[in-house]
Amino acid sequence: MTSDSVIRRVAPIGFAIGLLLAILSLFMLVPALLAAATATAGAGEFGFTSLATLAIGLILFRGFRPVLHSMLPRQMFLLTTTVWVVVSAVAALPLVFVEHISVTDAFFETMSGITTTGSTVLVQLDQHAPAILLWRSILQWLGGIGFVVMGVAILPFLQVGGMRLFQTESSDWSEKAMPRARQVAGSIASVYVGLTLACLLLYVVFGMSLFDAVNHALTTVSTGGYSTSDASFAQFHQASLHIVAIVFMLLGGLPFMLYVRHLRDQPLVIFRDEQVRAFLVFVLAASAFLAAWLSLTGQADAPRALLLATFNVVSVVTTTGFATDDYTTWGQLPVVAFFYLTFIGGCSGSTSGGMKIFRFQLAVRLLHSQLLQLAYPRRVLPNTYNGRVVGDDIMRSVVAFSFAFFATIGVLAMFLSSLGLDGVTSLSAAATAVTNVGPGLGEIVGPAGNFASLPDAAKWALSAGMLMGRLEVMTVLVLLTAGFWRG
Repeated sequence: MTSDSVIRRVAPIGFAIGLLLAILSLFMLVPALLAAATATAGAGEFGFTSLATLAIGLILFRGFRPVLHSMLPRQMFLLTTTVWVVVSAVAALPLVFVEHISVTDAFFETMSGITTTGSTVLVQLDQHAPAILLWRSILQWLGGIGFVVMGVAILPFLQVGGMRLFQTESSDWSEKAMPRARQVAGSIASVYVGLTLACLLLYVVFGMSLFDAVNHALTTVSTGGYSTSDASFAQFHQASLHIVAIVFMLLGGLPFMLYVRHLRDQPLVIFRDEQVRAFLVFVLAASAFLAAWLSLTGQADAPRALLLATFNVVSVVTTTGFATDDYTTWGQLPVVAFFYLTFIGGCSGSTSGGMKIFRFQLAVRLLHSQLLQLAYPRRVLPNTYNGRVVGDDIMRSVVAFSFAFFATIGVLAMFLSSLGLDGVTSLSAAATAVTNVGPGLGEIVGPAGNFASLPDAAKWALSAGMLMGRLEVMTVLVLLTAGFWRG
């Protein structure tokens, strides 16, 4: 491979990273201004890091500025993974400078933020500088919109894990389709900003301080789950605030492309979508089941049980990670139920992580068709979804993704247990990292726990797990194959 061909392949990646770092540097100014206005820690550190990040971004942007022709899938795979790693590393610098924590802890915190996982190594959040709390929330908000755009425009193009089922005109990275992709991304961003502002306004109306409302609006719509207190959402006692959070976590877990279509010329298209209907029915059923458990076991009266169950079910299923109660104390059945809920996730094209509802729907249909095929071997049984026939290639992609997804959790859990962590901590920490939920199970990483006490090796491994889960696993695994780097 000649040096010119290497430059041609690397140039779009360097250009994109430079552009994103320049944008990131502008967002760094927000906590810097907050620190300066409130005379709290962080103004100088955020200001310096912003300038350094902007300088690096502009150098890459100008040095690698290519003529943007169509990008090959291999370039997109490398770009997607590299961007998340580089942005997480640069975003960690203010934490190192302001909090004086290790590089390991800072990278874990920012990777958890960018991937909207919500796991944290910081303790006594109420006592941390406001600039740091705001920065964590901003990272989750940026990660949320980044994943929505990636889920709509990039992953279907890369044919990852059955995402081609949701391919649109924007899922095309040829030169001809680029203007359309930018238009769709702009429409999605407008919806995302609109939902965030609406959530912020309602939080303020129902009793949050402006600072708390800003932070929690950013992390609710992004289904990230970072809070301004160790108590998470339990710090707020108004039922109205919990209901607002439930609504906007659900909205964050729905496909943003359907919002765009609804606002343009297809009203109520959201409720005609099979994935959305299945998601809402599942959340309703799980919430009702756990509410009944709490009520029948005498742990809460019916209204309180319904609010507790619904909030925590929605939080886990949408992979937000807020908590209003330590649900591991509800009994053994709820503990197992929440462990299962960890894997579900929201809809494709949303800010949620996890397996995604559509894969479970396809798996059930595949199982049904296989059972019928045993009874009627000569019968042709096509699988359909949203009125379209699902090809065998998509079904194979879903099966391959599912295997890789659970294999990643298994390997990660084995590694964590080799470091001396107990079985519950190892398995739930691995699961919550790859599914991007946030809290795990047990005393260490459960809803009332924290990841600070884990060994550094565990934090690096979990950071890798969060990245793989956010990027749909296969996007990262393909980089580890020898064939990817040939030619």
